[in-house]
Amino acid sequence: MSHPNISPLASVHPEAKLGEGVIIHPFAVIEENTEIGEGCIIESHAVIKSGARLGKHCHIHSGAVIAGIPQDLKFVGEDSVAIIGDHTMVRECVTVNRGTASRGKTVVGSYCLLMAYSHVAHDCVLGDHVILGNATQLAGEVEVDDYAILSGGSLVHQFVRISKHVMIQGGSRVNKDIPPYTLIGRDPIVYCGINIVGLRRRGFTNEQIFRINDIYRTLYQRGLNNSEAFRVIEEEIPESYERSLILDFVRTSERGIVRGTMD
Repeated sequence: MSHPNISPLASVHPEAKLGEGVIIHPFAVIEENTEIGEGCIIESHAVIKSGARLGKHCHIHSGAVIAGIPQDLKFVGEDSVAIIGDHTMVRECVTVNRGTASRGKTVVGSYCLLMAYSHVAHDCVLGDHVILGNATQLAGEVEVDDYAILSGGSLVHQFVRISKHVMIQGGSRVNKDIPPYTLIGRDPIVYCGINIVGLRRRGFTNEQIFRINDIYRTLYQRGLNNSEAFRVIEEEIPESYERSLILDFVRTSERGIVRGTMD
């Protein structure tokens, strides 16, 4: 398998597995025990370290480091990986650490955008179409589901879960779980409504949006505790995927969900 687009000034370990059409710019470093899918672009001074697994058509910009060892004192050199899905873009100076014995892997999904200076710590799991704004920092074992957007400078505490279709204001300090479809902001963070703009962009119908809004109005604005709110939601709002996703997320939250403005 030939690789005419690999600069002779790049450092590529002979045991690295490279797909067809990979482009590697001068002064990039590709270590052993790495896999880079077809059509990937690795720019100058990017470092793809042992344990990296890149899907197809990823673009890794200058200064990014994929699969650096975890910043966790419990890490003792165990085998682990950092997995990047297809068509994901990693901008300048992003760091994605590989996993520890806890999960054994850090995962970033497909079609994600990790903006400059963002950090994905050990054992994090990101879904597809996730956007991390500039300098957003995820601590260890954070989970971020599909289509979530974390605006620039957000800080996320370890073990936090962020669900689907969430929009988080820049500079937020996230220390509670963030339920699906929500808009999160202010300082300290609170529930500010549902992510209507994002939902409409992704094809949600008015009926779905009204249903989601009714669920959160019951959960946050009717003065009910969670158990009472669950009962009312199940009695008054027809069963749907959106209802199940919200209720299951809140019921399984170990850290507790972000508070509402009336709390």
